[in-house]
Amino acid sequence: MLVDKYNRSFPYLRLSITEVCNFSCNYCLPDGYKKTGAEHFLNQDEIRRLVDAFVELGVWKIRLTGGEPTIRKDFTEIAKMIGDRPEIDTLAFTTNGYRLKERAQEWHDAGLNAINVSIDSLNAKKFHAITGHDRMQEVREGIDKAIEVGFKDVKINVVLLKGVNDDELDNYLEYVKDTPVSVRYIELMQTGDNLTYFNKFHLSSDTVKDKLLAQGWVENIRALGAGPAANFTHADYAGSIGLIAPYSKDFCTNCNRLRITSSGDLRLCLFGNVGIPLRHMLHNDDQKGDLVAAISKQLDYKASSHFLALGDTGIMTNLSSTGG
Repeated sequence: MLVDKYNRSFPYLRLSITEVCNFSCNYCLPDGYKKTGAEHFLNQDEIRRLVDAFVELGVWKIRLTGGEPTIRKDFTEIAKMIGDRPEIDTLAFTTNGYRLKERAQEWHDAGLNAINVSIDSLNAKKFHAITGHDRMQEVREGIDKAIEVGFKDVKINVVLLKGVNDDELDNYLEYVKDTPVSVRYIELMQTGDNLTYFNKFHLSSDTVKDKLLAQGWVENIRALGAGPAANFTHADYAGSIGLIAPYSKDFCTNCNRLRITSSGDLRLCLFGNVGIPLRHMLHNDDQKGDLVAAISKQLDYKASSHFLALGDTGIMTNLSSTGG
């Protein structure tokens, strides 16, 4: 098992398989993804070798991320390759949902069993303004399809934006009244290229928490292997509300995840200052021992916390570059 010097264990890997995204969300890629001509993302054999190493180190939850991971033509094949492993209890992915309605069954059959879908507004005009795409209803229908085909864990990601969607809590509460999904408000995070936007639109998730508590919602104990969200439930609602507050005190105390970028770098923290190249150890199966040793060694250097409160975003340019 991967354990760092602060006695945190890491059963959870976020694996980016592309930086490309077809949406242009204001807080991430406001001008859309710009190809560099140097894109060379991990291939299936490299991904398999990475997964083999992390499984040996005790990882049992993997999330496929991007960019938009479903853009890859071999997305289903990658999912099946990982999903066939009995050691993997949870195989998740994060998506903007643009192909979900048509492909949910295929992806579930491939072994994916958990999904996070970004819907930053339930108002179609706001959704269009935030993402650059008029697809809110299409994405909602995709979520319905994911529930129908049997995804065990369906979450909706909402980046909280001051003066944009901070007045929509009642809409989301109405949505989860009868729909068994978890809506997760995520505080806007500063990245290397969004300081002006961050200063204008950042809002503490405490504003949502206070409203929930006032309406009888209860904060739950964090489940084993769960992400960083504080989860709130109510006896009268089928769904739940989660809050991800990276600027809150002790946010990193329960960190349980590591990240691999789409080019094969290990990131110990979303906002770390170093990416550790692993790709040179992914050329053939005989390198597995060296790969396992290298990953284990890096845990010695994982910091106790990020330094976002100090304005230090590390080498994070935008969320698409490291899988969010």
